[in-house]
Amino acid sequence: MSLVLYRLSWLLLLPVALVRLVVRGRREPAYLRHVRERLGCYGQRPGLELIWLHAVSVGETRAAQPLIEGLLAQFPSCQVLITHTTPTGRATSEQLFGGRVLRAYLPYDCLPAVRGFMRHFRPRVGILLETELWPELVHAAAAVGMPLFLVNARLSRRSARGYARLAGLTRATLRGLSGITAQSRSDARRLRALGARRVDVFGNLKYDVRPAVDTEATARTFRTWMRGRTAVLAASTRAGEETLLLDAWLRAATDDCLLVIVPRHPQRFDEVARLVTERGLVLARRSRQEPVAAARVWLGDSLGELHAYYMAADVALIGGSFLDYGGQNPIEPCVVGTPAIVGPHTHNFAAVVRAGIGAGALLRAADADEAVRMALGLIGDRERRAAHAGAGREFARRHQGSSERTLTWLAPSIR
Repeated sequence: MSLVLYRLSWLLLLPVALVRLVVRGRREPAYLRHVRERLGCYGQRPGLELIWLHAVSVGETRAAQPLIEGLLAQFPSCQVLITHTTPTGRATSEQLFGGRVLRAYLPYDCLPAVRGFMRHFRPRVGILLETELWPELVHAAAAVGMPLFLVNARLSRRSARGYARLAGLTRATLRGLSGITAQSRSDARRLRALGARRVDVFGNLKYDVRPAVDTEATARTFRTWMRGRTAVLAASTRAGEETLLLDAWLRAATDDCLLVIVPRHPQRFDEVARLVTERGLVLARRSRQEPVAAARVWLGDSLGELHAYYMAADVALIGGSFLDYGGQNPIEPCVVGTPAIVGPHTHNFAAVVRAGIGAGALLRAADADEAVRMALGLIGDRERRAAHAGAGREFARRHQGSSERTLTWLAPSIR
């Protein structure tokens, strides 16, 4: 009965979803490309058997990189299909894998679209990343006998409460999966409480992500442009956070330190540039290769270079955590040895942040003002900064291995 009601809801909501897609496409034209795929209509049928992996957007696609590389190496007779929900996720997979994989949009979770996807691609196995629980998709996979796994699963308290409101549908969806691996014991406990039968804890795939081979060279170029200035990076910032951080920067920072801002979403680059200039701060933009040395703020309006910004910075502030967004990935600065400060809102990465703070790899600030003061304090204390950098590298190294465990766990079902 729950699934029937869910299907009826989608029939009513599908026109709304399409209108929303068109509205969003006016701001971000990439959303208007490949619209047919979202309805389960695709082009040429692949020639080889498929291993299918779904990564919603940029973060999930980057997290999946070590696992996908392992699948490509271990199963050369199969093609890998990556599905996405956002254009930025699709662009990231193009950047990381080029023509070595197939890519498409996952259809809306309504019966005709999901059946169209299954009929066209006929995957040998499906792999969903993190928190992608789509009842119709899980039901369709079970109907055709395709093993479907949820890997690197995370489930915050807030999300668990939301799923609990649809307890019957959630339980049936979780039990329709062939297996689940979770990032932490807390995630596994919440999934079991919602009805999952067995959940293995394999750690977080994000610890295994390594910077691209040309990242160090790009970071050296950035440091050359900075001409020896110290730099604080505000990484993956979300709407409203730049205002808080810029105002805090004006109250506390001196002219000799550079603030680097890399917004999470590319469509906000111009908006953030305007916020900087409205405050009378000299701005330079990465995309225009403008002189950085004379600027107070450098806008990182480029794609695929976040690791290089982390390497070039002396301290990082993790965006998404200064307003109630749940935080962005705090593992990336640890991997490259950049001391990192998170704000109060980190429920999407609760286990990582808790462990990172305990290891001395991450610091917590109550708000943007405290974060800026803490960053400037680290800038002025080279010894303390080096200690946090070393703790971050060791913290990331100690938690590696999730991708290898996951690949070993999946391999028998793929074979």
